Amino acid sequence: MLAETIFSAVSVAGLGIAAITAYRKRFLAATRIAAYSLVPIGLVMTGAVEWAFDTAFSPTAWAGFGVLGAAWLLFMSTRAVDRRRKGRTEATEGARPDSVAAPAASAPALGQGQRGTTPKPQAKQAGDDFSDIEAILKKHGI
Repeated sequence: MLAETIFSAVSVAGLGIAAITAYRKRFLAATRIAAYSLVPIGLVMTGAVEWAFDTAFSPTAWAGFGVLGAAWLLFMSTRAVDRRRKGRTEATEGARPDSVAAPAASAPALGQGQRGTTPKPQAKQAGDDFSDIEAILKKHGI
């Protein structure tokens, strides 16, 4: 009963502030304040306040929240273990000897055969990347 009275008073006060804000020609802000101030009275009318207070002071409800928390911790720990296990299996699969993967990599693709093979251009080395930067800095006298 006390909670309903407090929530109703908060709603009325909020609507009063919204009316003053609208009087000052700030209609968007007034509409937003009115929307926020209607939430407490809506909660009172739906019975959510009574349910919340019954839940807040119920030892059974708090025990239920504890059980839900324990279930969440168990679920998250199994996900973490599963991720670690997948990471280890991927690492061991990536550490295979090159002799196993070499025959598949050396086979030509369909339609290419032996003709028209050109060597792939090699990637720039780390020193080549900085030489461009050095040239730009020298150009500007830095």
